[in-house]
Amino acid sequence: MAAASTTTRTLLLFSPFRTSLTSSSSSSYYYFHNFPKLPFSPFKTTTTTSTYTYCCCHSSTQSQSQSSPSPRLNNVIEILQQRGLIESLTSPDLHDAAAAVSSSPLKVYCGFDPTAQSLHLGNLLGIIVLSWFHRLGHQPVALIGGATARVGDPSGKSLERPDLDLDSLRRNTLGIESTIARILSENSVILNNYDWWKEVKLLDFLKDVGKYARVGTMMAKESVKKRLESEQGMSYTEFTYQLLQGYDFLHLYKNEGVRVQIGGSDQWGNITAGTELIRKVLQVEKGAYGLTFPLLLKSDGTKFGKSEDGAIWLSPAMLSPYKFYQYFFSVPDSDVVRFLKMLTFLELEEIDELEREMGRVGYVPNTAQRRLAEEVTRFVHGEEGLMEAIKATKALRPGAETKLDWETIEGIAEDVPSCSLKYDQVVNVQLVELSVSAGLFESKSAARRLLKQGGLYLNNSRVDGEDKRIEAEDIVDGKVVLLSAGKKNKVLVRIS
Repeated sequence: MAAASTTTRTLLLFSPFRTSLTSSSSSSYYYFHNFPKLPFSPFKTTTTTSTYTYCCCHSSTQSQSQSSPSPRLNNVIEILQQRGLIESLTSPDLHDAAAAVSSSPLKVYCGFDPTAQSLHLGNLLGIIVLSWFHRLGHQPVALIGGATARVGDPSGKSLERPDLDLDSLRRNTLGIESTIARILSENSVILNNYDWWKEVKLLDFLKDVGKYARVGTMMAKESVKKRLESEQGMSYTEFTYQLLQGYDFLHLYKNEGVRVQIGGSDQWGNITAGTELIRKVLQVEKGAYGLTFPLLLKSDGTKFGKSEDGAIWLSPAMLSPYKFYQYFFSVPDSDVVRFLKMLTFLELEEIDELEREMGRVGYVPNTAQRRLAEEVTRFVHGEEGLMEAIKATKALRPGAETKLDWETIEGIAEDVPSCSLKYDQVVNVQLVELSVSAGLFESKSAARRLLKQGGLYLNNSRVDGEDKRIEAEDIVDGKVVLLSAGKKNKVLVRIS
């Protein structure tokens, strides 16, 4: 990286495409003079004077402090910066372009490859950033990678993605389109890059795109270097992925008027491939921009979005709103404020107040987590999904006064271990014996021990008597019995 200077600004363009900008040497560091001082700093700075060194592909430090209430902002770039949603920009000019929303709103796109039937929590930041652009008057575009999914993005992957058959791709595409349409409703345009790639011929692609690509620069990309150094190596198919994504941006810029591409920080090389291709092919020096947001990590550095059971899916068909809500409700205190800023649309002043409450005497534990869970669940699953999650949470809390019914239990049935027993294997059977046969405990002695400690529940009601037997009226709506060991371990007994 070039050294900082008080008279020059350095913009490092990491792109597989040859650039014609004049440099001071044979290296790829290009100098731009007289950048205006921005009201924020999405770039890593190495000086405290009024000049900055802009290093778009190495920006990692951002100030997220909110020491005092700030005036309401109407520039989406400033808002995203305040909330920790900008990792890097390809150009500070995007700030001014976003400010001209009344006369020239931006079309902004984010790509989603249909490698699964649903998007997951890792994709949620992209949808949130798109939504912020829309809230500030711009036009979001979601691009489904019906073509690029057949290749597989190597970014952040140690192994090549398995091939998907056409039926799986179609099914996954429909599922992801449904999820995006549900969350963003009428606010977005949804496109599929297979619609234009199916008409592209290899020789035309090599002539129109390949001639601008520099193999050395492509190989210098971090994700490519790691794969080439591994035992598995990298296929030519994966190696070309950055060119395919670059061409997507060119097509959208030329045919749809899309000027901004957003993505996670691991997409930087793919995004700049597009901005440079636009510049070379269309001879456009300004007008195409890239923005990356940070990966969603917990305070311990591990990826946020995985549970013991796997990915946190955004589709209610793959993960119930109840389970989704519970995941956010269990976020540790060390992460909750940052996630409130990144994953919700609450005013920063309200988030600051929640943070202050957490340090006060008498603070009710998990108050901030409950607000986080409510806001994110409402955004992803709507008001109806949130109400379903809250109702199930209240009803399934051991000791809760809410009367259980079949509809409530059915809503969380997929999220609770279950077994099927015949009617005569349940009725008139001792609770201790049933809890073992249902798999809640390994032995009767363990069940009796927890019962004496007040931790064994039947349909959320604590059981104190060791001789308790299951009666017909204990079977909820004649269909199920819910057994609980403590607050978290549950088993649903279905009457077959």
